[in-house]
Amino acid sequence: MPINRYSTIYLPAIFTLFVVLFSVGELNADTRDDEVLLGMSTALTGPAAELGKNMRLGVSIRFARENDKGGVKGRLIRLLAWDDGYEPEQTVPNMRDLIEQENVLAIIGNVGTPTAISAIPIANEEKTLLFAPYTGAGVLRRTPPDRYIINYRASYAEETSAMVEALINHAKFKPEEIAFFTQRDGYGDAGYIGGISALKKNGLRSESLITHTRYERNTLVVENALADILLADPTPRAVIMVGAYAPSARFIKLARDAGLEALFINVSFVGAEPLARELGNKYDGVVVTQVVPHPEDTSLPIVDRYQQDMASYGKEKRPSFGSLEGYIAAEIFIKALSRIEGAPNRENIIDALESLKEFSIGSGHQLRFDEDDHQASHRVWPTVLRNGKFVPFHWADISSLLRQ
Repeated sequence: MPINRYSTIYLPAIFTLFVVLFSVGELNADTRDDEVLLGMSTALTGPAAELGKNMRLGVSIRFARENDKGGVKGRLIRLLAWDDGYEPEQTVPNMRDLIEQENVLAIIGNVGTPTAISAIPIANEEKTLLFAPYTGAGVLRRTPPDRYIINYRASYAEETSAMVEALINHAKFKPEEIAFFTQRDGYGDAGYIGGISALKKNGLRSESLITHTRYERNTLVVENALADILLADPTPRAVIMVGAYAPSARFIKLARDAGLEALFINVSFVGAEPLARELGNKYDGVVVTQVVPHPEDTSLPIVDRYQQDMASYGKEKRPSFGSLEGYIAAEIFIKALSRIEGAPNRENIIDALESLKEFSIGSGHQLRFDEDDHQASHRVWPTVLRNGKFVPFHWADISSLLRQ
């Protein structure tokens, strides 16, 4: 599938967003004194495109509001979003182009684990910040942390650990009654490793007792994976899913049609809104863990501001967990940018983020950055599909979701 790499969003003091397509020669490689230029390599085409578009939307609307107020210390923020189709082979030239040719200050909001694996060495080599990527993979969360890799969201290990704790302590499952359906790449591996680690902490003797099935990235070929689940002994009572929305939805539909009455639990990257749209009203009880609050919980200040900015700058777009995550990433970036005296550069933006220490953005919990901690949030919110929409629920109520 051909990829249209060059998508840019320019965000001056305006009341609506617009996207303009450029050829390479039409882009100015120099960052002007009156702007902050940021880059993003994300999926804007292909099966994961909605995730990339939502992340870009959330980042963009927050920057648009800041620009309407005159920017950060008089500097407007401009975002260049290059399409990688969720393929790491395209992420590499995108990162090189954004950093070396466009001279961006930082990369923000890239989507995906396999693409992040390709981006990390470039960010470290070029000494350019990779901020708030839309992935919970452990490769971005080393101890001590890579200086140029800074995360917002909880990790996949934290998401799958929350799932396992709920299934064992609240639903009273045995570890070997839990199976995995994962994407065959770094993303799927990250979720599986985190889940197995949590299971071992809860009494699993050997991972050989766990059924683990996989599918190929950017495909819908899930039939063999389902066959492995259906033939497993014992039959799984829960399936932890680490995949994209389209293949995950297909797997759930085929599993239900085949009579599998297991509980399906997905990590946040699946994309709650597109998954709900794929499943419709017939598959209540599917669970997705989230790393941001519910995008309709306007009792939280950050969500209330997000809703207002969606109404002003994201016209005709529906609120989503993905765009809220992008919005929060931009909120934190602006908070750090505003602390810099003089012109921002690739080193002082790192220092500014680390200097935030413990801080709040109105999300209902405290965040933290410092030199030894490059992950702001460790919070996981469970949601469940009801009447075609993912809504909040409590882990203590997970037994009520079990099909008899």
